[in-house]
Amino acid sequence: MKPVALFLTLLLLVLTLFSAMAVVWTRHQSRALFVQLTRLQNRRDALGIEYGRLQLEQATWAEPRRIAGEARRRLEMMMPSPRQIRLVFQ
Repeated sequence: MKPVALFLTLLLLVLTLFSAMAVVWTRHQSRALFVQLTRLQNRRDALGIEYGRLQLEQATWAEPRRIAGEARRRLEMMMPSPRQIRLVFQ
């Protein structure tokens, strides 16, 4: 075999091996990124569920009847009678 043909054959072999290694590395990176994406999507979904639960809890705590009941029960507040109400004009 001629030296030029031998050199080209070795060069093509090295380039083929390099290309194969690049494909393997790229596939590995792709799988690792897919796993990370799946984890982040699961986390997003869990946070969305928690956010919905917190919104429901906030709505429950902010219910006007509940606030009025707590004011009467815990703070011993009551609605004033009409005779106790004074209007102040400026």
